[in-house]
Amino acid sequence: MDEKLNNDNLHSAAVRDHRRNYFNFLYVYPVISRRSRGLSVGINLNPDKICNFDCIYCEVDRINPPRVRHLDAEVVRTELEEMVRFIKNGGLSSDSRFAGSDRWEIKDFAFSGDGEPTMVPDFSRYVQIAADVRKKENLTTTKIVLITNAAGLDKADVRRGLKIMDENNGEIWAKLDAGTEQYYKLVNRSNIQFSRILDNILLTARERPIVIQSLFLKVHGQIMPQNELEEYCRRLNEIVSAGGKIKEVHAYTVARPTPEPYATKLNPDELREIADKIRNHTGLTVYEFP
Repeated sequence: MDEKLNNDNLHSAAVRDHRRNYFNFLYVYPVISRRSRGLSVGINLNPDKICNFDCIYCEVDRINPPRVRHLDAEVVRTELEEMVRFIKNGGLSSDSRFAGSDRWEIKDFAFSGDGEPTMVPDFSRYVQIAADVRKKENLTTTKIVLITNAAGLDKADVRRGLKIMDENNGEIWAKLDAGTEQYYKLVNRSNIQFSRILDNILLTARERPIVIQSLFLKVHGQIMPQNELEEYCRRLNEIVSAGGKIKEVHAYTVARPTPEPYATKLNPDELREIADKIRNHTGLTVYEFP
């Protein structure tokens, strides 16, 4: 099955531009997202740029100090409300990055920013804010998406937040970039054990269908080794065999400059070959985002 996304209606410059400041807002920003298939409103819960992963491909600027280090829940709510109304009123039409009549449907509110959202205390409070604004603005088709490395999915407050998401068209995109501990340490550079990531993905996927988001790249010019890709597919099959529900896999590659010059982009054919192998080994739906 060919599940390559047709990106013809997404302006390439807008897709590459994921800057997280708009109107000098501190936490909320609009982007054109390939994987959301259109306009996404990001909610950055990590303006302090703190993360429990240090991925070799992460584009977050951790050299320059952050504009703000603390979250203010009421400011998050106000910014989200104002951004939604601005979009509804056609306010993005004057910005060339968002030009196009098909851009005004808000596909999702996405918890995605400069770190790992589930590290935030009171995560469920911010999910409730997104749910409140979604309901208030009658955004019946808009999803609430959590883009996560899965390290915190076992936390009690995060699980409360996931329940709120379940009731509000929520979707979890869980990172899985490796099939073995060794490759995970190479690419994601985290002190968290790989087994915990896998356990948390399974725990979460047993309760609702999730999306697996996997970034494939070249490391020192080398594509993921064949045996590593086979182990990756084995991990997916193990999750499904143990009762986990995987809605789809997002196979994507580097889109913006990386902090490590040896972490480089796959070309579309290379990504397609990997995606085809995942389909063949797992039977899952795989979307490619070259």
